[in-house]
Amino acid sequence: MILLIKKSDNDGRLARVPEFLTTDWAIEVADENDREAFAEAMAKADACVSMDWSENMPPAPRLKLLHLPGAGTDEIIVDAVPAGATICNVYEHEIGMSEFVMATMLQWVIPLHELQDNLRHGHWQGSHLFGPVHGELFGKALGIVGYGRIAKEVARRAQAFGMRVLACSQTARPGDGVVDSVQSMESLDSMLAESDFVLLSLPLSDRTRGVIGAPQLAAMKPTAVIINVARGPLIDEEALYAACRDHRIGGAIIDTWYRYPSEVTDTCEPSRFAFRELDNVIMTPHASAWTDQLAPRRNRVIAENLDRLARNEPLINVVRSAAAESVTCC
Repeated sequence: MILLIKKSDNDGRLARVPEFLTTDWAIEVADENDREAFAEAMAKADACVSMDWSENMPPAPRLKLLHLPGAGTDEIIVDAVPAGATICNVYEHEIGMSEFVMATMLQWVIPLHELQDNLRHGHWQGSHLFGPVHGELFGKALGIVGYGRIAKEVARRAQAFGMRVLACSQTARPGDGVVDSVQSMESLDSMLAESDFVLLSLPLSDRTRGVIGAPQLAAMKPTAVIINVARGPLIDEEALYAACRDHRIGGAIIDTWYRYPSEVTDTCEPSRFAFRELDNVIMTPHASAWTDQLAPRRNRVIAENLDRLARNEPLINVVRSAAAESVTCC
């Protein structure tokens, strides 16, 4: 069987897929910018790994699996994927992202870099001798908007630190031992008013775009911190900047942005507003999931699905099932 990988995706992040395979797959790399060669490769492919699928993709009559190497389906035109192909994605980013969220909250209440810098220059500010005191996470309330895989991992870790965890999502449901219950989005403003930290952990869609705007930011405590590790446009860009600039909220921890570079060598401001000038904003370059163990875990899952396909076994992480008459492979 033939697995097709686009040249643009052959950057090392899929390097360990062959190591984890237990069935016979030939891996072919094709340059999608060479339309003729790419069309020829696609015509032979039984599976393809890619984060995007446009309407002008060449025919793929043998394709039985389109496997995303990540979780987001934003760039997949589902109806353009051959009906005989199952679409699957992969997660495995919950661990790194949840550790990142905990690290940034700890950094917010315990300014380690500032304390270290003080002492390196012979100053003892922040010590038990002179103060000022730093904070604790214990007893603080963490409100989570969107209660999926990432949120649950954060919630478990926050609970271990003695935080009180609240959650709301598109669908209300019973608690899980970490949160008493998951409230509907109608309870968003009341949860915001109760939270010391607010974490956004929901997908971007027409329904969720701008879910946090000026009214929601106004509902937050003046000391509360909002954390975005999901997608930038979930929060109204101008409203967030103004709320941080004017100290109407405590500040923001922002990992996902409104502008991105197209090449690694490009310089690119992440927003049209000068967040970098604000001292109550922690800025990171969409790095929360990007750990040294993420790619190996994802490669293992992709390989498992390829093995399952080769053995005509049910696939995991299915986003869209293949048409019934095309499920089995030849």
